Amino acid sequence: MKHTPPMQKTNTIHHSKTRKSLSMLLALVALSTGSFAQTMGKVTGTVKDKDNAALSMATIMLLKATDSSVIKTELSDEKGSFEMAVPAGNYLLRYTNIGFTDSWTAPFTLTDGSPFTAPAVTLQSSTVKLKDASVVARKPMIEIKADKTVFNVENSINATGSNALELLRKSPGMQVDNNDNISMRGKNGVKIYIDGKPSQLDAASLASYLKSINSSDIEAIEMISNPSAKYDAAGNAGIVNIKLKKNKKIGTNGSINAGLNQGIRMKENAAVNLNYRDKKLNVFGNASYNGGIYQNDQNLYRTSNNIIFDPHTVQLTNNNNTNLKAGADYFVNRTTTIGVIATTAISDGTWSSTGTTKIYEEGPNGTKGDYLKTLRAYNKIPGASTNSNLNFNYRFVDTNGKEFNIDADYGTFISRHSSYQPNYYDNANGTVDTFTYKNITPVNIDIYSLKGDGEQNLWKGKLGYGLKFSYVKTRNTFDFFNVYNNVDVKVMDRSNKFEYTENVNAAYVNYNRQFSEKWSLQAGVRAEQTNSEGKLTRADSIKQNDDDVKRTYLNLFPSGALTWTLNKNNTLNFTYSRRIDRPTYEDLNPFEFKLDELTYNKGNAFLRPQYTDNYEISHTFMGFINTTIGYSHVKDYAVQVLDTTKKNATYVQQQNLATQDIYTFSINSPLMIKKWWTGYVSVWGNYQSYSGKITDRNLTMKIPTYGAYMQHSFTLGKEYTAEISGWFNGPGIWGATGKTNAQGSLDIGLQKKFLNKKLIVKLSATDLLATASPWRINSNFSGLIIKGNGTWESRTVRLNVTYQFGSSQIKSARQRQTGLEDEKKRLKG
Repeated sequence: MKHTPPMQKTNTIHHSKTRKSLSMLLALVALSTGSFAQTMGKVTGTVKDKDNAALSMATIMLLKATDSSVIKTELSDEKGSFEMAVPAGNYLLRYTNIGFTDSWTAPFTLTDGSPFTAPAVTLQSSTVKLKDASVVARKPMIEIKADKTVFNVENSINATGSNALELLRKSPGMQVDNNDNISMRGKNGVKIYIDGKPSQLDAASLASYLKSINSSDIEAIEMISNPSAKYDAAGNAGIVNIKLKKNKKIGTNGSINAGLNQGIRMKENAAVNLNYRDKKLNVFGNASYNGGIYQNDQNLYRTSNNIIFDPHTVQLTNNNNTNLKAGADYFVNRTTTIGVIATTAISDGTWSSTGTTKIYEEGPNGTKGDYLKTLRAYNKIPGASTNSNLNFNYRFVDTNGKEFNIDADYGTFISRHSSYQPNYYDNANGTVDTFTYKNITPVNIDIYSLKGDGEQNLWKGKLGYGLKFSYVKTRNTFDFFNVYNNVDVKVMDRSNKFEYTENVNAAYVNYNRQFSEKWSLQAGVRAEQTNSEGKLTRADSIKQNDDDVKRTYLNLFPSGALTWTLNKNNTLNFTYSRRIDRPTYEDLNPFEFKLDELTYNKGNAFLRPQYTDNYEISHTFMGFINTTIGYSHVKDYAVQVLDTTKKNATYVQQQNLATQDIYTFSINSPLMIKKWWTGYVSVWGNYQSYSGKITDRNLTMKIPTYGAYMQHSFTLGKEYTAEISGWFNGPGIWGATGKTNAQGSLDIGLQKKFLNKKLIVKLSATDLLATASPWRINSNFSGLIIKGNGTWESRTVRLNVTYQFGSSQIKSARQRQTGLEDEKKRLKG
């Protein structure tokens, strides 16, 4: 194994000074806001319905007592609570909510710095009949919030029949490349959360899992570029949280969903959701399925050591994916809830590849010279995997702002795959050489997690704190065989067992305070102590220096956000966070995994975590136009590298290159064009540069990337709605040395509701212009030249039918998270 050289000292000093200067500026601005605290008072209260249940998203307006002019507006949270910081004066409150009659408080006086708690308000259901009035409560498809951008999937027609990975490709600022690697605004290192739980699956296993999640199971996708200290520190580009649907209705209710997706071949999906809820108990469950054959075509023309390889490969993935979820919440009393959730994702199928590689000597100016031979390679990998999680939760919350959650989790990932790889060389002289390989690769991973989070009112603000313990043990076996006349002969020097254990202990504290009507501050720090060991046992018992690698390290991850409201039309937000990306378990395995006769994966036991400092300044105009500029500095930047060895073979390995700097810009806004026509537009760009070494060769890369997303929704009447959306990503970076071409997609959809809105039919078409599928890559580094291209099934027609049944009385369901998804993110399949 080669060691990566240390970073250049001059760059380290320069960026260290930059970070210290920005951090000092934020601290000075924060201290200067203290004088505002004495002139503001605080108005708090709660709002409920006639059944004494909390009403979330109710509108509370603070009015002047003299003329009833509106001073400030807030929305109630999931507990029905609200809070306003306002100057002294004479006021009254007005409460409104769709489907309820308005309510007012009596006038009251707020003195300097004094709190006022409004009497609890109960809103009564409106007596207006549906035949006399039509009230529609619908979230916008794209919401821009102070700390995140939200894509409300359940309101999108074009999301119909998609899986979670396809939806990420459609989300504002998100990109998914031809290898299913996910990035945000051109930055790699995105952490995917499911219901607030960070996933531990590696890129390949995560992509497979996301493909198994139907769009019908997804409520929203949240994109958070600078998370607070409450979140695990992993993910240098930020966090994407996929929120699955939770039933919000009293009584027994549910839905049935089925759909077809026609691409090159037909795919199908189906889901059923059931829920029972009363005042003391909520029991819920859902099951979903999707299956079919997906085709990818790829060509990786490459030149190395004066030899030209011209391969053409067709890959087929035939998978059947089933997701099961069941759980219950018991409401012990007004302050205490206990719950349990069990989830299982089962994937069963076969991946196969058929490739033909013609091999030539290199002629003048890189042209094809004399024909040498043709490699016909076949690879068939049947297998199955199961990803399960069991969560127990305790929650306490009172009316004084105290809240505490405890989550105990156990997760397991079990994978059983085998590969059969015949390779045939058709030589120029007419002879045929045959090399047949086989491997068996079982994987067993156990994940344990225990975490507690608390929050309470303190020092005129909100104090959050928490602890987390996680332990992961992964066991990988790789048995490699040569096959002679249908007899498997184990190759001892290419077979191994790799065990990796990791324990992360974390603690955080986070403080949030509204100093005045103009200034607010959020600041926190997270400490994470990591203990890990990777142990390789070779079948031939030969010892090497990377057979046993242990690490112990402690890191602090500060974060902060300072918000300055200049006036009613302009708000500035300054944010900073430090993040970490730990290597996936499989990338640490130092053994080789042969993809075909000429290509293989190679692990790196000495791969180090990479650290990122993120700075952002955002400006919000009139509450909806949001502009952001940012800078990120990455230390020990890790990226997938392609290199050559053994003259003709190409290998792929994750390596630490040294440093990366990213400058980002984005602007996004909802579009309120007509009463019946709404939309959203987002434009982003970044400039990336990095420098370092691949083995003993210098590497420098500088490239701008950019992209855009737009969506329009139309209410056509008679229960018809329509949608048109599209995304575009300019040329980008592929691996460490390559560049990709521009890609984009235009999608349309139509929806119709029947049977008193209980039956919903959606029809959509994706990639109408066939611009998303063709991808191209180019790389030229140290004698290895790659020109690649390929296609995937982006052009489809989709039909989806949903029927909803049961009670329609709305009551907010409990939203909660579990604790082990950060560990699950780094599994590799």
